[in-house]
Amino acid sequence: MSICRRNFLKLSGLAVAATAFGGLGFDLKPTVARAQQFKLQNAKQTTTICCYCSVGCGLIVSTAKDGPGRAINVEGDPDHPINEGSLCAKGASLYQLAENDKRVLQPMYRAPGSDKWEPKSWDWMYKTIARRIKDTRDQSFEFKDEKGNVVNRTEGLASVGSAALDNEELWVYQAMLRGLGLNYIEHQARI
Repeated sequence: MSICRRNFLKLSGLAVAATAFGGLGFDLKPTVARAQQFKLQNAKQTTTICCYCSVGCGLIVSTAKDGPGRAINVEGDPDHPINEGSLCAKGASLYQLAENDKRVLQPMYRAPGSDKWEPKSWDWMYKTIARRIKDTRDQSFEFKDEKGNVVNRTEGLASVGSAALDNEELWVYQAMLRGLGLNYIEHQARI
């Protein structure tokens, strides 16, 4: 047999196929299946929605019944009509959002002009935020516009919301913002 390019490629392909599939070994004898005990077997499952974008994919969060109540698994909800169990890359990594040893657990404050963050108490942070909102609203509140129309608004404050809130929470949040007199209210799902 003369070796030409066509025969060389045929023999090379045959050798590669024999090497790749020859070592697999197909055995038709029946095997015994052994089930493993999964960590989710005694877990409590709770349904929720993903906090990342406004699609609202359904999740199943598993928490240990006998442990500290921490999440041990997060997966897509196959019964949810939106995602039917599938998750995007962000949704699939939601477990790391809850169970992360590098997560900041207390308020951090950076003073104006400073380059360092310092931990503060929740009480101090709530009071500081409330005081700054009140002061800004008082300084920028308009009762009437330049034409004399009653407007009751402030243009010194704005809000950019996120998809981590459900419809009911957003309704309360929107009512609070409108009550403060805000006009600039925006929602960005991918914050």
